[in-house]
Amino acid sequence: MQKKVKLFFMKKRLLVIALVLSAPFYFSSCDTLAGIAKEVLLEPTADEIGRGLKEALDKGITKGVERLSARDGYYRSTYKILLPAEARQVTDRLKAIPGFEKLEENLLEKINRGAEEAAKEATPIFVSAIKALTFKDVTNLLMGADNAATDYLQRTTQQPLYDKFNPVIVRSLDKVGANELWKKAADTYNKIPFITKVNNDLDDYITREALKGLYAQMEEEEKNIRRNKLARTSDLLRKVFAKQDSNRK
Repeated sequence: MQKKVKLFFMKKRLLVIALVLSAPFYFSSCDTLAGIAKEVLLEPTADEIGRGLKEALDKGITKGVERLSARDGYYRSTYKILLPAEARQVTDRLKAIPGFEKLEENLLEKINRGAEEAAKEATPIFVSAIKALTFKDVTNLLMGADNAATDYLQRTTQQPLYDKFNPVIVRSLDKVGANELWKKAADTYNKIPFITKVNNDLDDYITREALKGLYAQMEEEEKNIRRNKLARTSDLLRKVFAKQDSNRK
């Protein structure tokens, strides 16, 4: 597909040259010819579209990481990580036990602080994945929905990113004491007679929820670049997304 797109743009350039050579026969106005030549020659190539989309994703993750890694980036935002149902069963049951009165509140803060800490290390992981992307149908992605590029990245890189991000989450949860608090609570809960024992490991759940927040931030920035011309802060972004604009009129 990429070869066909490049061949298409090459043919358009050859057409411009042919029009220039035959201008006396087909055009009465030099301005008309110049306008057509400018429009065709400014058409982004498949390579430029690919680089432009990657730049948009790169910009999105950079901004996303800055927001989510700040204090309260997760904890007091729309991306706050809540406890899974299994964990809430534990916190509700242990409220009456001394030392666990504020378990849910404390646990929520710690897991979100862990996610904020881990997000600081997310940029190189995501940037590496973005650079490795090979867009097989870059034009369709450019002309797709407002979240087409982010959705493509999420579908194609989520598991590799999870594998790299999970150890970062584990270290961060250990650092803020979230794992220790949850293990202590789960172990205490599991000693209660006649209850279904719970897993004292929250790493997988928190990793997936933290990644959801990062992808959501990338999607937000992609939508901004697609809809807001002022957000296109480089010549490449302006050139690539101008093509999108022209096809949405």
